[in-house]
Amino acid sequence: MLSWGSREIPAFLRLRESRAGTQWQEFGKAPCLSLVLEGILPFLTPRGWRNAVSGLGRLGDRGLRLIGLGSMLLGTVLLYCIH
Repeated sequence: MLSWGSREIPAFLRLRESRAGTQWQEFGKAPCLSLVLEGILPFLTPRGWRNAVSGLGRLGDRGLRLIGLGSMLLGTVLLYCIH
């Protein structure tokens, strides 16, 4: 039983003790890793990244949807291979 001073810590705050807590930690790591990976190109080549982003702005809806679909499929395949 965890306590803080003279009070007991509520069960919903003790996530690290349970398996569900580990799952929430993993779920929290995913957006952090995504931000790190998305920041690599603007950090290394800001001009090239700006040109690429402006090019994406000129694409139509179909082109952007295809890029999104390709990204989701690639992510799914990579997760399958890693797991």
